[in-house]
Amino acid sequence: MTIVTTIEDLRRVAKRRVPRMFYDYCDSGSWTESTYRANEADFAAIKLRQRVAVDMTDRSLATTMAGQAVAMPVALAPTGLTGMQRADGEILAARAAEAAGVPFTLSTMSICSIEDVAEHVTKPFWFQLYFMRDRAFNDRLIDRAKAAGCSALVLTLDLQILGQRHKDIRNGLSAPPRFTPATLLDLMTKPRWCWHMLQTERRTFRNIVGHVEGVADTRSISSWTAQQFDPRLDWDDVRRIRDRWKGPLILKGVLDVEDAMRAVETGAESLVVSNHGGRQLDGAPSSIAILPEIAEAVGHRIEVLMDGGIRSGQDVLKAVALGAKGVFVGRAFLYGLGAYGQAGVTQCLDIIRRELDMTMALCGHRDILDIDRSILRAPPLSNHPGW
Repeated sequence: MTIVTTIEDLRRVAKRRVPRMFYDYCDSGSWTESTYRANEADFAAIKLRQRVAVDMTDRSLATTMAGQAVAMPVALAPTGLTGMQRADGEILAARAAEAAGVPFTLSTMSICSIEDVAEHVTKPFWFQLYFMRDRAFNDRLIDRAKAAGCSALVLTLDLQILGQRHKDIRNGLSAPPRFTPATLLDLMTKPRWCWHMLQTERRTFRNIVGHVEGVADTRSISSWTAQQFDPRLDWDDVRRIRDRWKGPLILKGVLDVEDAMRAVETGAESLVVSNHGGRQLDGAPSSIAILPEIAEAVGHRIEVLMDGGIRSGQDVLKAVALGAKGVFVGRAFLYGLGAYGQAGVTQCLDIIRRELDMTMALCGHRDILDIDRSILRAPPLSNHPGW
């Protein structure tokens, strides 16, 4: 039995248990994967100040994200194909997030639908929207999210065209998987995954199938989605969505100060400094390298969140110190989900919470709301204008 003490432990178990095409979908970036690697490496370069002989009792990680109370400054990121890491994966992750007191964000490209998740949780979750050419479909998704009681809308801005992800191309990624000889051979080595998948009816993109005329099977949905991501998305479209969605709006995929300023003008409550986990523009900087610059420029006018490379509670603390009000974690919770289902997501969040709490204490602080750059050593990214 594997003793799990870190997110890396969960990753290793997930790699053994999840079929290759779905594990690779989670654990890869675009092109050379340089940005994907930088997201983690740049966190590791940031050093902390240890403090001693300070009162470390009565610590608190509680804060708010998008105007909502959270137990710690962490939300589960919207991730496509979550239900292919483990059967009913979105439902399992949402339950774990609810129990942990942090938000869960459901992707447009989820396996479980908005309604599926809403039936299995007792508190509101967030919904992430990809902007499609079919404007009526966009509107219906927003209306369905409202009807399900979703408490925030996350609009992704950095997927107007799909980055080239070599592993997905080589694996022939699909949901459900295409049964090639190589796929069948791989599935034979993953009996636990197969057993759970046989127990569910949720094996395709249920936010789409049955909600778009003519889209009823794998072939038709592949054809439809390939044509739907809209390269014409502009700030006027963002404002239109702002007008339709009356709750908190979070704009995800901002990696430039000029775009951050445009985001402020839309009236959105929050923005997410993000490079899509290194899965879009390879060669872009890491999210943590850009975070200070954006937080300094617009943090007094809009809530700044971030994602990309979060693998520990220490990473969360570093992001907060550099201006983030909170972070999204994606791959980390997917590793837990693929490894042990809902219990694995709970383990992921417990690991992050313990590491965050302990590191904050050893840096001489008791309240996450007091964290700022004073907990960091001389910044290693000092060539960046945000420092």
